[in-house]
Amino acid sequence: MIKLSNVSFQYENGIQSSGLADITLSIERGEVVLLCGESGCGKTTLTRLINGLIPHYYSGKLSGEILIKGKNVSKMPLHETSTHVGSVFQNPRSQFYCMDTNSELAFGCENQGLSANEIIDRIELTVSHLKIKELMNRNIFNLSGGEKQKIACGCVHTASPDIIVLDEPSSNLDPQATKTLSHIIAHWKSEDKTVVIAEHRLHYLRDIADRLVFMRNGRIEKELSMTDAQNLKTDELFAMGLRPLSLDTLTPEKKCGLLNPEKIELSGFNYSYRSGQKALDIGSLNLPKGHIIGVIGNNGAGKSTFARCLCGLNKQFKGEVRVDSRTCSNKECLENAYMVMQDVNHQLFTEAVLDEVMLSMNEENPEKANAILESLNLLHLQELHPMSLSGGQKQRVAIASAVASERELIIFDEPTSGLDLRHMIQVSEILKQLKDMGKSVIIITHDLELIMRTCEYVLHLKNGKVHSSDYIRNMSNDKLLGFFMNQKECG
Repeated sequence: MIKLSNVSFQYENGIQSSGLADITLSIERGEVVLLCGESGCGKTTLTRLINGLIPHYYSGKLSGEILIKGKNVSKMPLHETSTHVGSVFQNPRSQFYCMDTNSELAFGCENQGLSANEIIDRIELTVSHLKIKELMNRNIFNLSGGEKQKIACGCVHTASPDIIVLDEPSSNLDPQATKTLSHIIAHWKSEDKTVVIAEHRLHYLRDIADRLVFMRNGRIEKELSMTDAQNLKTDELFAMGLRPLSLDTLTPEKKCGLLNPEKIELSGFNYSYRSGQKALDIGSLNLPKGHIIGVIGNNGAGKSTFARCLCGLNKQFKGEVRVDSRTCSNKECLENAYMVMQDVNHQLFTEAVLDEVMLSMNEENPEKANAILESLNLLHLQELHPMSLSGGQKQRVAIASAVASERELIIFDEPTSGLDLRHMIQVSEILKQLKDMGKSVIIITHDLELIMRTCEYVLHLKNGKVHSSDYIRNMSNDKLLGFFMNQKECG
């Protein structure tokens, strides 16, 4: 089905380090293959070879042979390759063409020249299999990041190619959506489709993938059956820079220090979209100041809206924020808070990474900016344009800017989205440092590992309301794991 023989590739601009060297790999029909390894190891580049984006979109020096169903991908036009290979990218926004979800699901089928009746039948089947009925007839721009990812998966499902390539598909998904994703991948497998997945979060593929391909520095270092992969010990996975294959092995880190009696007090926290749909309805809520607070909840629960209101970005929101018994205006919230957005492409403005970090400083300090970049393994990228970086690198640049801002309240919306184990640990250490500096840190996340490593308090939002809120030390491990393992609601 897929055969790569002695393939090497180096990007033309030389900016991206994740090229490939002497890749030989065969993937059979109906096989689910998991590509894993640290950021920059070449996973995404390998997926681009399979779906034809290399060399037709990303140019560079390519050698070797890539065959799909016996045909040379590098010599096939992209429109022909797309009939055989469907793709789901890490950032779903980059693959949308329509304004509404129904049209987006139909788009690929229309390009194939299918009849209207067949397109309608395929969409109905997709909605049923992916359980996305509530996302139909919606404006694409009004969806959360996780909801957009569901629609991206739906587009591939509707087009129904024989080969499906996914690049970090779970990066913005909540636990329930990740479980749905695992079901749909299993469904594709039952239909004898070939699935290639580049992922950092491995646990949801534990019982679906047939093979694990471990990459390092642009080469395939190890291939394991999933049975053999599941027998790897925790320290072996850690040495490979891989996240665990099971979440039930995780436990919260013991965090020292006294509980801070000071509070961030919220009251009358309400926000509605222009359509009239209510996004937030929080009567009163007290959050501990000077702590790391994890905010969890399913996609669309109001987490990102909550964060934007808290830092004064949503002008129409109604509510009151009190810090140290003093009511803060919207302007003061903006001045005292810094937010790293879920899609960091919206907040990268300069032409160099170093300039991006100094932009958030009250007074430019290159030495301090370089120290922050070094702590996040970004110093070697300081002169590059932020938009030329990988998704994980962009994420870390935005985090570096937040650290440099020295604001009192720093909010992170999915800060480890697309990050490997090593960089997730680096980010967790940065978050702890911010807390030690007396900052209040709020993390919106679906990353249980990050919560276990850093958070002292967890706020669970559900349908725009507070479902539960408490210190982790007061919660049983099963209670927290329940939400992430889809066994029961956390609360």
